[in-house]
Amino acid sequence: MAEEEGKSFYETANELISIDHVSLSYDKSSGQSPAISDLNLNIYQGEFVCVMGPSGCGKSTLLNILAGFISPTEGTVRLNQKEIKGIDSQRGVVFQHPPLYEWYSVRKNIAFGPMVKKVSKKKIEEDVKIYLDQVGLTEFADKKVYELSGGMRQRAAIASALINNPDILLMDEPFGALDALTREQMQALIRKIWWNSGKTIFFITHDVDEALLLGTRILVMSRRPGKVIADFPAQFTRDFIEENSDDARYTEKFHQKRKYVLQLINEQ
Repeated sequence: MAEEEGKSFYETANELISIDHVSLSYDKSSGQSPAISDLNLNIYQGEFVCVMGPSGCGKSTLLNILAGFISPTEGTVRLNQKEIKGIDSQRGVVFQHPPLYEWYSVRKNIAFGPMVKKVSKKKIEEDVKIYLDQVGLTEFADKKVYELSGGMRQRAAIASALINNPDILLMDEPFGALDALTREQMQALIRKIWWNSGKTIFFITHDVDEALLLGTRILVMSRRPGKVIADFPAQFTRDFIEENSDDARYTEKFHQKRKYVLQLINEQ
């Protein structure tokens, strides 16, 4: 059933990232098992990929490889057919604790990337205005980061990543430290940004409901060494947007998918 649901998308979508026989061992000499082992998968343009699995299964390791922070011990990762070697603006990263400059204003934090790239001042001003509006921070543009709430900091971090127009947005449990209400607001925000921009998003979470309510595709990883043990499409986030309702989360289909994912993780 899952393959049939996703078939039409994968027949027409363009491959963005290819992960071929990727393994990573942090210390081969110690004899410890690899963090991830022989991963093979493709990520397609426009997907919202949510990644789940037990603690220590290699989710963040995989994200760090995609970001270019670390290189795999074996295998290759390609973005648009070009091997990833180091960091660049093609991949935006948002962490649970945003690495913002506390003494800078929101506006200056968002502008920082384009400033480093020597984009024209006029272009930066125009783009900053656009992204402040997208994340709902226009009236807080001149506030210092230390004056912001946790949710506002994440909004600023998302804008700081998006202004560089990356091919993919990599998000490592970005809402994990937020309270329940703020978390729901941030989920609605990132869903809207994904829908309106067509960006590809790779999103790590420990929350099954969050994964199902955001992702168009769910990956479940095994315990170390991490491997993908389930890979299936999900429709709930599109239902959420197209019907302008959260009723999808109360359906029998949603509860069956939730039960399936939890069972996979708990059996590890």
